[in-house]
Amino acid sequence: MGRQRIVRMALAAGVTVLALLILLVTRGGGGDPEPKPPEPTKSAPASTGPGTRLSAPGAYDPARGWELTGISPGYAVDHATGQIAYLERAGDTTGIRYRLRTVDAATGAPRWTGGEWRPLGDPDDVPRLLTLAKDDRPYFVTWSYGTLAGDPPAPASSLVSLDVYDAVNGARRRVEVPWPAAPTVTATGPAVVISDSRATSALVAPDTGAVTTVPPAALGYPRGCADCRRLTEVHGATPKGLLVGGARGFWVRGGWASRDRAPSGADPAGGVPTSLTPGHVVARWQQRKGAGRAATHDVWAVHDVRTGTPLVRVECRKPAIEPGEYPRAVVSPGGRYLIAGNLAFDLGARTGRCFEQPDGTHRLTLVTVTDDGLAYGASGARGAADALDGGGDPVVVDLATGVPERLAPQVRLPEAEAAGVGLFRWTDPRDRLHLIAYAKRG
Repeated sequence: MGRQRIVRMALAAGVTVLALLILLVTRGGGGDPEPKPPEPTKSAPASTGPGTRLSAPGAYDPARGWELTGISPGYAVDHATGQIAYLERAGDTTGIRYRLRTVDAATGAPRWTGGEWRPLGDPDDVPRLLTLAKDDRPYFVTWSYGTLAGDPPAPASSLVSLDVYDAVNGARRRVEVPWPAAPTVTATGPAVVISDSRATSALVAPDTGAVTTVPPAALGYPRGCADCRRLTEVHGATPKGLLVGGARGFWVRGGWASRDRAPSGADPAGGVPTSLTPGHVVARWQQRKGAGRAATHDVWAVHDVRTGTPLVRVECRKPAIEPGEYPRAVVSPGGRYLIAGNLAFDLGARTGRCFEQPDGTHRLTLVTVTDDGLAYGASGARGAADALDGGGDPVVVDLATGVPERLAPQVRLPEAEAAGVGLFRWTDPRDRLHLIAYAKRG
């Protein structure tokens, strides 16, 4: 009988210190469980050539590539191994189950396939899929949230259930963390972070499955920053510790603080982190009081996640209405270019651009950036999801010149680029989701 580690954590409401109770429950004998290799399953379906011909940007050839049909929403790209992971639904008479499959990003050829498992939560909820790396070892992580009945007479517990896969060989480790309410789960650094979207969090190490809880009292608030204790939020893990933000400042616990890393022209007490990638923090800063455009423009900067050093800055007009959610940062496969909403940065040349008219109107929404320095997006879109669904007017921007070029209205935008192919999603009339890869020209 297989062995399984269950990590149970009790959260005490109304106190400032989070109490952790970790119970190691071993079924069928003692000892620590080892990651499981891929379990025997039906052979993975080979991808076909791209039978679906979407209207793609001119950089891609719809006649060359590959296509997968009937996948679940969401996929993850690991550039280190050249793999794409996706979830496949495997329904049977006992309930809905899923399995994780991987394919070669360049050819669509099957790599490894994980065993079937049943997620927690509502049957209509699809498990989420993330990717991260620790010590240069890549991992794929699937997670779901719901209730798992305890052993009698223990009551049912709400859990975050994670399956952590070694991206190289598919070995799987199950980790279950009790959590009282719907969580936020991120993987922007060397650990999976589970949080309540505020100041309470738990970290899961992908290589060992160890769980570390971080109560609000242990967030390492910078001295002299009273506003750091207001609107406190854990944003994610970095190689140097948790990235935490407050009302007027952000910091890495045990590392650097934003007030010591303000970009030129910015108020040291006016920084807010808006997006986090494995290597960078994108932050919005208020300008120094008395600056000529302080009332109308903000400073946006990309910071090195390890040191907090601002690498590049750009000014943008303040929005007429504050967004409910800041745009997600997207990095090109090689790491030179970074985009976020209407912002684009060339980290190699240390230049930044803000795509908007002088009065702040006609902003672009950028969604994808390639190693060639081409950024794809749309004008007039309500956000990244809307742009990818065909909303707004599609554009491509060569970041070397910064001049947007309109594309034909029917052109679909690539969601990502990997191993020389652009990735597109499309839902057919039978409501089946297709993942389509078109090869780059030239």
